[in-house]
Amino acid sequence: MMVARHFTQTRGWVFDLDNTLYPPEARLFDQIERRMTAYVMEALRVDQGEANRLRKFYWAEYGTTLAGLMQLHGVDPAPYLTHVHEIDLSHLQPAPDLKARIMALPGRRIVYTNGSAPYAERVLAARGLSGAFDAVYGVEHAGFRPKPERAAFETVFAADGIVPAGAAMFEDDARNLAAPHAMGMRTIHVAPRPEPAGHIHHHTDDLSGFLARLTG
Repeated sequence: MMVARHFTQTRGWVFDLDNTLYPPEARLFDQIERRMTAYVMEALRVDQGEANRLRKFYWAEYGTTLAGLMQLHGVDPAPYLTHVHEIDLSHLQPAPDLKARIMALPGRRIVYTNGSAPYAERVLAARGLSGAFDAVYGVEHAGFRPKPERAAFETVFAADGIVPAGAAMFEDDARNLAAPHAMGMRTIHVAPRPEPAGHIHHHTDDLSGFLARLTG
């Protein structure tokens, strides 16, 4: 099947960051999760086991660990975001082919992550993707409301001028594609294994290869 024919009217391209614009094998989130756990231990004065349990529970229940910490404990998001994203990016490899294929997409190209925009900019630089996007949005641009909340997407898309009906969303977390699908976007799950679901139009384990099929 010619995948490209599903994107002939697409003029807005929204990319998640973590495990989407770099391969999961980079395991950046392992570093982030360790720092999240340490932050929860200190902020809530709990041991490591309880901190890990809460981190996972808040992610499942509220969309992100941060959202749970803010709603239930009044945690200030700014110091948290700075702390958890102070990680080593030195092992990330530049991806010139991916950059060229992103830049060949017609229309507007943005990054939208549940992380912070400064962290996203660092990752993009390490991947050699700086300059490939028209804008970079973090959770702070959604008022710290996380994906998968529809209101978070609506806030970012309104700020950017993205029209969902003419846009596509690339994302590694399948649950974060439900709201974009409901808003009329074309949805692409970027992950090692497919998760069949009604709100996912396409799956790929090779983002660069998928984009090559769209841009020729």
